[in-house]
Amino acid sequence: MKIIVLFLSLNIVVILFSCSQMQSQGGNYIDDDIPGLVPKKFAKDFISKDSIYEYGSVFNKSVDKFYYAVDQNGKADIRRSLFKNGVWSEPEIIIEDSLYSFNDPFLSPDETKLYYISDLPRNEADTINDIDIWYSEINANGLSKPINAGPQINSDANEYYISFTQVGAMYFATNKEHFQDRRHDFDIYKSPYIDGAFQEAIKLPETVNTSAYEADVFIAPDESYIIFCSFKRSGLGEGDLYISFKDENNEWTKAVNMGAPINSEHHELCPFVSHDGKYLFYTSNQDIYWVSAKIIEDIKSRENL
Repeated sequence: MKIIVLFLSLNIVVILFSCSQMQSQGGNYIDDDIPGLVPKKFAKDFISKDSIYEYGSVFNKSVDKFYYAVDQNGKADIRRSLFKNGVWSEPEIIIEDSLYSFNDPFLSPDETKLYYISDLPRNEADTINDIDIWYSEINANGLSKPINAGPQINSDANEYYISFTQVGAMYFATNKEHFQDRRHDFDIYKSPYIDGAFQEAIKLPETVNTSAYEADVFIAPDESYIIFCSFKRSGLGEGDLYISFKDENNEWTKAVNMGAPINSEHHELCPFVSHDGKYLFYTSNQDIYWVSAKIIEDIKSRENL
């Protein structure tokens, strides 16, 4: 708990306490220390804490709900902080289980569903030890029980991370085509959303997918760019963030490393761009960072795209 003592006139002493709630200005983004083109640790000691591993962060459109995942000792849960009466509430666990992990939260475009990934069995007879994409419906009573996203999305392999276009198409990663090195061989897919249902997922082209690991994909709502994590490429660290843009022919350009200061000798993953397009959030060295999203346009200009 922090204590700040202010000495005012007439010998009055005002003591301000800051503990379970964090005051916010600057567009309600929890952290008032707004970043420029150099990334900053996000909401240090409130969200990003030295003792735990935070990742998979996402704000809602109104910027009054913040979801993220925390991994402690190899088991993950999903947490949420709410903005009410000018303060952000102490993060609370909203999805957890004594046996299974839940992480990589992401809201559906209409924000009626919270998607995430989990090693939860699909049913009592399920003996396949894999990770699927699930969701819970958001209602007045909280969250529904987990609902599997279905066979057009999930396979008997692993599916990771989720993001959506503004018309509901889902981008995600899976290792369903790989059997030798399943931990390191993931590719990015797109599942169109038509008439209220996900369609057969389509693998993105070789300008995005390679023989390396590609996962943790964030798609711009208008599909103008895609950011994802990759390793086994020639990067700066264990895993780096890459970006690809749509060209004049509506094709994905060859993905490029986003470079320093985004990437480092650590593992960069879990990108998310705020709905107002102002900030890029991601995880590095087991903490959440944020940076001005202007860096995306700077990369596009640098690459002459």
